[in-house]
Amino acid sequence: MPDRHAPLRIVLAEDGVLLRDGLTALLGRFGHEVVAAVGDAEALCAAVAEHDPDIVVTDVRMPPGFQDEGLRAALALRTGRPRLPVLVLSQYVQRSYAAELLDTGDGTGVGYLLKDRVGQVEEFVAALERVADGGTVVDPEVVRQLLRRRRDPLEQLTPREREVLALVAEGLSNAAIARRLVVSEAAVGKHIGNILAKLDLPPAEDTHRRVLAVLAYLR
Repeated sequence: MPDRHAPLRIVLAEDGVLLRDGLTALLGRFGHEVVAAVGDAEALCAAVAEHDPDIVVTDVRMPPGFQDEGLRAALALRTGRPRLPVLVLSQYVQRSYAAELLDTGDGTGVGYLLKDRVGQVEEFVAALERVADGGTVVDPEVVRQLLRRRRDPLEQLTPREREVLALVAEGLSNAAIARRLVVSEAAVGKHIGNILAKLDLPPAEDTHRRVLAVLAYLR
């Protein structure tokens, strides 16, 4: 078992009983507590108001319409509490939803993962913990589809720089990116410096340039 993150209090919204119960048990194994597990968007909002959790984990499609109820609830929660960490799980890549969610709260403390990732248990829990700590985590498949749709801000980036930015969007550190690409950490730092310069993101005290680069990438 890897080193554990401090225990998190989680509100979980998932209409599938088996997945909801499975996630509750899984998160408990890693020392986290699901303080409320609900099956629809209205109950999600009520549970957040009642329990004031450290993070919300929600499906996109929920009763009664099974369209975007879960995501709309997450967006409403983030509007009222921009620093509330939210991790969205979806069966499908819904590109406009991902971009809209990532525009909330300056793009911090937010994640969008495909449900298939839940099977990669330790990676899923690590992603949840990164989001709870204010990180941004985006599923690689979501990144690829958003990239195909929205290339304009990235035209000036080289293929390697786009690859590095995609890994930044997944929430990886420079060291993790270096391991993934089998290059030095210094090389990764140089690529990121070039990316920030090409995206016109100069140093500033009140902004997180990596998050802004990811948002530019997803728009």
